[in-house]
Amino acid sequence: MQRYIDKFINYLKVERNASPHTITNYTIDLGLFRDFIGDREIDSVDHLALRRFLAELRSKNYSKRTIARKLASLRSLFRFLYREGHIKKNPITAISTPKLDKKLPVFLDVSKVKKLLQSPPDNSEAGLRDRAILETLYSTGIRVSELVGLNVDDVDFISGVVKVLGKGSKERVVPIGEPALNAIRKYTESRNVRKIKDKNAVFLNNAGRRLTDRSVRRVVDKYIRACAIAEKISPHSLRHSFATHMLDRGADLRSVQELLGHMNLSTTQIYTHVTMDRLKTVYDKAHPRA
Repeated sequence: MQRYIDKFINYLKVERNASPHTITNYTIDLGLFRDFIGDREIDSVDHLALRRFLAELRSKNYSKRTIARKLASLRSLFRFLYREGHIKKNPITAISTPKLDKKLPVFLDVSKVKKLLQSPPDNSEAGLRDRAILETLYSTGIRVSELVGLNVDDVDFISGVVKVLGKGSKERVVPIGEPALNAIRKYTESRNVRKIKDKNAVFLNNAGRRLTDRSVRRVVDKYIRACAIAEKISPHSLRHSFATHMLDRGADLRSVQELLGHMNLSTTQIYTHVTMDRLKTVYDKAHPRA
């Protein structure tokens, strides 16, 4: 089983140019299935074996969403093996994907975002960096992984755009507002040149190296606590806030899809549920015959 998984992972790396995060998730998911199957030949794996594996996951209290992701990993594996002729029949076609409840994204209203953006101090390099991080996340709607991957040359101060490397190593160009550009400019001008180890990276840690996703999460958590914001939010919540506020102010769904780098419009449509819920609340409060 392992050699077929290795073939598939290599295909993802070489031909699909999948991100390291995607590769890690597939490796973990398929490793669980390999451990469950044991020494069985790949051709002997049928839909009953797959059902038993899913039942095993449920018995271990995995969430529906986690099970659905692991099933998606298996679906991709067996589709690859069938297409390449390693198996004569694809057993997973008999397995249906469980329906998941749509989880609405958590976002902040405009006043709370403004309070959050203004919370980092502007009298230190770390404070200027943190403000630039928060401003950039909200101004562009980019993912944290895209933010930490930003290089100095990716920020065009004249045109007001940033070039980001998204999922599947796909590049896109995203507009960035003047407040975020000013925050980046002030931060980069304040950096101690002697401490910089990674001269390409925009956002650096105290050792002068590129920030990690986890470090950005700590930054956001720090200022959420400082602002006493009750909502349970993450750096991704600024991306949700960006999309929701854009749609609230008349942006069309296709444009928001491109800005977020979503491959499918259905992924972006989740934000229309949020805006519609808010409209209904306003309607119920304001209309005399609601």
